[in-house]
Amino acid sequence: MTVEVSRDLLLSRIRDVADYPKPGVLFKDITPLLADPVAFAALTDTLTELCLRHGATKVAGLEARGFILAAPVAVRAGLGFIPFRKAGKLPGATLSQSYELEYGVAEIEVHAEDVGPGDRVMLIDDVLATGGTAGASLDLVRRAGAEPAGLAVLMELGFLGGRGRVEPKLAGAPLEALISL
Repeated sequence: MTVEVSRDLLLSRIRDVADYPKPGVLFKDITPLLADPVAFAALTDTLTELCLRHGATKVAGLEARGFILAAPVAVRAGLGFIPFRKAGKLPGATLSQSYELEYGVAEIEVHAEDVGPGDRVMLIDDVLATGGTAGASLDLVRRAGAEPAGLAVLMELGFLGGRGRVEPKLAGAPLEALISL
């Protein structure tokens, strides 16, 4: 399945929720997409195709909805899955990276032994908004000695400018957004 063939199906299964989680925000709810086996399979197939096309050796899901999208992609592609989690959620030795949010600072972590030299990591998330989480995750991939195979997202909220913050960290690896809003 190609990205273009599935775009309309995917978009038709994303529900707008006004004033969530706070007034003035239009939340993009992907749970109807996940509940539709045809749409979820189309999304999984498309993301799997991207991982294979770009030579990924591992698939990373960014907390939290990125886990839901990336895990079946890793299985379908025959690759390992790596969770990139909020600080304090992983046991054992971790690498961490802090990043700025519009209202403060956050931190993301990965198990130190899960990614390293020779790995090509495809990062997957549901939304690229400001680019904070994706940028910090790309920093972690490089600090671990691996290289990004790319960043794939279901939706890009272009008006928030995340692409401009993330593309320099990709250093030529692709940023694939299935839907741009």
